[in-house]
Amino acid sequence: MNVHLDTRPSHIAQPHIRFPDLARILDTLGAWVLALVWIAPLLFALWAALQPSGSALALDFSAPLTLQNFIDVWNAVPWIGYFVNTLTLVSLILMGQLVLCTLAGFAFARFAFRGRDALFILVLLQLFILPEVLIVENYAIVAKLGLFDTALGIGLPYMASAFGIFLLRQAFKSVPLELEEAARIEGCSWMGVLWKVYVPAAKPVYLAYALVSVATHWNNFLWPLIVTNSPETRPLTVGLSLFGAPETGVDISVISAATILTILPLLIAFLIFQRQFIQAFLRAGIR
Repeated sequence: MNVHLDTRPSHIAQPHIRFPDLARILDTLGAWVLALVWIAPLLFALWAALQPSGSALALDFSAPLTLQNFIDVWNAVPWIGYFVNTLTLVSLILMGQLVLCTLAGFAFARFAFRGRDALFILVLLQLFILPEVLIVENYAIVAKLGLFDTALGIGLPYMASAFGIFLLRQAFKSVPLELEEAARIEGCSWMGVLWKVYVPAAKPVYLAYALVSVATHWNNFLWPLIVTNSPETRPLTVGLSLFGAPETGVDISVISAATILTILPLLIAFLIFQRQFIQAFLRAGIR
């Protein structure tokens, strides 16, 4: 009788998981956990909005789904006007930010003047101050300017963005000086150099910043609530607060439907432009 013994080394006969593979598995698992944690409130809001009124917190998964909450919410307030007001507001803020931040970022990146570094540090200090701290002063200034209950009054405090100035300064500093010198030799003025050289080179940064700005001010609530009084200037977030007022009762299903209607344009825009959104942030890294 012939007996064949396995003479292969034990480390070959027993496969094992290498450390890089384990790290990759843990990274993937962590990413999925974070994604589920992030999207869980949105999924609950969507599920609650489709439940019969007053039954969302019962967590009865056998209950029939309904669109009646969306119909009731749509008929309760002038959503079309709120959408127009919000779109006007975020567009006005973005245009002001792009103009002011471009000029300031260009000045800090390419011009040497006395006190430039100290002034830039003062600009960056704005990042450490919460907007809520300045509400009283902003309210007084807006009232003195006669801009109370206007779109310009809502957007004016946000147009000089320290984050935008910093981001564009870093983008402009990464542009080779040879391009600027060539444009100057061709007879371009400083504004021509800015428009023809620096702005095209920073297009990914502009796109990334625009997406962040629109999303931020689309969801802004406290300042518009304070500075508006009429439905003619009221944005979506303030209109949404009407459904959470204690005197009207709190219905989670109705509030969830109103929330979905409020964030729906941003969700649609992200789903359409998600590739450009991700690529813009990848290319807009600080160098």
